Amino acid sequence: MLCKVVHNLLYFSSLMTVIRAKVVGKKLMKDGPFGTMRYTVKQMKMYRGFQIMPHVQYIYTEASESLCGVKLEVNKYQYLITGRVYEGKVYTGLCNWYEKWDRLTLSQRKGLNHRYHLGCGCKIRPCYYVPCFATSKNECIWTDMLSNFGHSGYQAKHYACIQRAEGYCSWYRGWAPPDKTIINATDP
Repeated sequence: MLCKVVHNLLYFSSLMTVIRAKVVGKKLMKDGPFGTMRYTVKQMKMYRGFQIMPHVQYIYTEASESLCGVKLEVNKYQYLITGRVYEGKVYTGLCNWYEKWDRLTLSQRKGLNHRYHLGCGCKIRPCYYVPCFATSKNECIWTDMLSNFGHSGYQAKHYACIQRAEGYCSWYRGWAPPDKTIINATDP
């Protein structure tokens, strides 16, 4: 299975549903040739997708991991789950961002709550080899691919690309609210 590597911000800024939830049940549905797994979830918080579906009760995925289905454990963990709404149902898969909540970094949690929405006007440009250059003021160069870490790399775990003054985008990491007066930062 090969998924396009995307930064966490893309899941937040696209037409995705982003929730924190605990799986409280599962049922194999007999639709389609291989079946669909329906997870019953207790939604703890919704970060994105209010307009499409204000409350999520079920998450659907392919029944088999070989068909990009995800395996979530019942009554064990809280998860961050991203998915798309299709015909009134939220679907997720291996190419979506799903993670046990306690495995997210503090920066990722702060990104979900306070920062990722500030980057919806920004573009994340992956850098696969050096040199890498931004081609517009609203781009952040994502360097995790240089070390083959992709979305689980250091930059994705600890930085958010946010829009600053005059439409410039740059990486941000910190505990204080972002300073909108900084035009362009070189960190990382």
